[in-house]
Amino acid sequence: MSGADSPAASIRLDKWLWQARFFKTRGLCAKLVSAGKVRVNGTPVSKPSRSVGPEDVLTFPQEKDVRVIKIIACGVRRGPAPEAQQLYEDLAPIVREPRDLSDEGKTPFADRKGRPTKKDRRDIIAEKRSHLE
Repeated sequence: MSGADSPAASIRLDKWLWQARFFKTRGLCAKLVSAGKVRVNGTPVSKPSRSVGPEDVLTFPQEKDVRVIKIIACGVRRGPAPEAQQLYEDLAPIVREPRDLSDEGKTPFADRKGRPTKKDRRDIIAEKRSHLE
């Protein structure tokens, strides 16, 4: 068994974030780390080449959420999502509140796909006029 097939004891921070599928490209990972937005064990890091390994805790922003991740393994490759999820433990799982879409943005043709028909446009105009009166 060669050394390339077994998981390493440590790995570059940007490479691990990419392998664990938190970001689409390694360049995005490097940019995030270089901006100083990632913490390793509570310490801000600004070098993408910083080595991380099992038991390290990472804190970083992802979209509108702040992720807190404990590294379990370094991994060997950027595999499918189920394989990537085995590399970490999520210490602060994201809880999304369900949105009530019952009346939000409803229009007479909301159930249709594509452009509204001429009748739909007339209905929209009539509805707008009724709201103005």
